[in-house]
Amino acid sequence: MIEARGLTKHYGAKVAVYNLSFQVRPGMVTGFLGPNGSGKSTTMRMILGLDTPSAGSVTIGGHAYRQLPNAPRQVGALLDAKAVHGGRSARNHLLCLAQLSGIPSRRVDEVLDVVGLRDVAGKRSTGFSLGMGQRLGIAAALLGDPQVLLFDEPVNGLDPEGILWIRNLMKRLASEGRTVFVSSHLMSEMAQTAEHLIVIGRGQLMADTSVREFIHQNSVGFARVRTPQGESEQSERLVRTLRENGAQVQPEEDGALRVTGLELPRISDLAHQQDVRLWELSPHQASLEQAYMQLTQGAVDYRSTEDQRAGLQMAHPMMAGPGMPGMPPGAGMPGVSQPMPGAPAGYQAGPPPGAPPQGPPPGWQPPPPPQAPAAPDFEKRDSEDAR
Repeated sequence: MIEARGLTKHYGAKVAVYNLSFQVRPGMVTGFLGPNGSGKSTTMRMILGLDTPSAGSVTIGGHAYRQLPNAPRQVGALLDAKAVHGGRSARNHLLCLAQLSGIPSRRVDEVLDVVGLRDVAGKRSTGFSLGMGQRLGIAAALLGDPQVLLFDEPVNGLDPEGILWIRNLMKRLASEGRTVFVSSHLMSEMAQTAEHLIVIGRGQLMADTSVREFIHQNSVGFARVRTPQGESEQSERLVRTLRENGAQVQPEEDGALRVTGLELPRISDLAHQQDVRLWELSPHQASLEQAYMQLTQGAVDYRSTEDQRAGLQMAHPMMAGPGMPGMPPGAGMPGVSQPMPGAPAGYQAGPPPGAPPQGPPPGWQPPPPPQAPAAPDFEKRDSEDAR
């Protein structure tokens, strides 16, 4: 279990985390949410002993990370998938980590199989795509078969198959009784993966609850009601009755009604009393994303605005083309000669009388096209490195 008590971190005059207390329990996936700059990465770094708290403490199984015997075999983490020596192969990178932690070398091939990198284990990681690098980082986190795992944006760069894989992997790890702590900005993934949420904003705790309770507390459910098309009298009668009984009714774009303030059985009873037929009566709950936005809207530091463009699409006189403002008709068009300033009407510019025809001098040859640089021989470089 991870436990933070009064965790605080200052960087000079900036307070990154302030008086943060929470617990991450084993047996479930716990999501760690918050806007950019809210202190999530700083908190994870303090959990792993990479940053020292200015005040408070954080422990893993009752001990600070630096006090854990052979910590890599007890805690696995993915914070930065790019933290890999680019000249090493995937297998050699994991072998180095295994040797430093006293982990048997056979474990390297096991985790390469788990993350699907067995076929490229001998390739240099510098040539890996973002998703392949992410898989390699996850393999490093799993190397010691730890009981506590921390993942920062684990689905970054993964394709749909990879996203499904990591989602199922985290659920399986939690089902084995491990502590799984996941930071992510993808609300749709958190809704399908996490059971519990810890939400922070500007370094302070905003929520510590289950996903279901979080949505219930920070959103309003509604009923979607639809009456037969073309029977506006029935719809108006129903709207009037619902409002008289304390409901808020708003029309939807497709002609349905959004009703809040009344339970579905009560809506059905009122419609029956008014002899109104219903084509649809369905409950709707806000998504995790909507609930998250509702809670954190006041804790967002970086807000975007509409691009006003400042008239940048207006043509500059020097860049004007045929038919554009600032240029005479035919300007810039091949084969159309332009009169010289001050020339009489009908005057056409051209070579002086008796001038030789324009063209290249005798014997002139076009220069050869530039040669493309030779492609690097990676196999040769790999064999040289092997020596």
